[in-house]
Amino acid sequence: MSFCSDVKDEICAIENEKPCCDKSEAYGLVLFARDFSSSKISFVTENPASAEKYASLIERVCGVTLKINHSSSGKLSVNAETSQERQQIRSAFGHDKSELSLRLNRANIENECCQSAFLRGVFLACGGVTDPEKDYHGEFAVQRMNLCRDLEAFLGEVLFEPKSTQRKGCNVLYTKDSESVEDLLTFIGAQNSSLKLMSVKMFKDVRNNVNRKLNFETANISRTVAASLQQVEAIAAIRRTRGIESLPEDLQELAVLREENPEMSLRELGENLSVPISRSGVNHRLERIMEFAKHIADQGEESGSD
Repeated sequence: MSFCSDVKDEICAIENEKPCCDKSEAYGLVLFARDFSSSKISFVTENPASAEKYASLIERVCGVTLKINHSSSGKLSVNAETSQERQQIRSAFGHDKSELSLRLNRANIENECCQSAFLRGVFLACGGVTDPEKDYHGEFAVQRMNLCRDLEAFLGEVLFEPKSTQRKGCNVLYTKDSESVEDLLTFIGAQNSSLKLMSVKMFKDVRNNVNRKLNFETANISRTVAASLQQVEAIAAIRRTRGIESLPEDLQELAVLREENPEMSLRELGENLSVPISRSGVNHRLERIMEFAKHIADQGEESGSD
């Protein structure tokens, strides 16, 4: 089962404590389902719990018993077959035949407690959420433009300002912000799914931080190794041409120590000198050794000795 299907199963199991919330949830379902007109009222889904929720809420709120139909493709549909059933359902939510454009009737969201129930119904009808293992994405796909604008305003009031786009002629409100998706899931009552998303997000954050640190350490090690090899080569060139003893006395011990211990860090080199010095002190002396080797190379003494 998908993460989105798990979310729908979770919110379908919620029983509203008040009749007003039942009405709001039922309204969200019928209004944002595939069809809600005087000629056709239907709900199509692949989620059995959603189909059962739709049918039970319509019976409880509107007094109309609807049958769940199973198709060969695995989809479930719930339809109001008769004109009388459709009129009874629409009247229960304050809609009539004279409407030129279907709009959100706020009278069906009476109280603050009804807001979550209404959006829960909307999510069951046209909502979706991506598995957080793959991406953070929550959306509502709404067929009618004006209804989409009403939902956009509602979301802006109770949760977040969604972004909008069109996909295959359908109006889509969406968010890719992980916190907004968490808020949406929590708001509609899918606390377990919200906790799963947060858990996945925390794991990803830890993994990303570890990877960043490993990459940083790897880059540091690579730079250290490259610098060490250059230093060893420079010291070898000095030994071949003028000899280590040609270096200033304060550089000779460090040159030998570096040559014999190319894997040592600057701090370790400083600690292993007869008179320990700081990391910056070691770095300064190695720079002087490199300059000495460059001076020899510039004079061509190394090539002349071959």
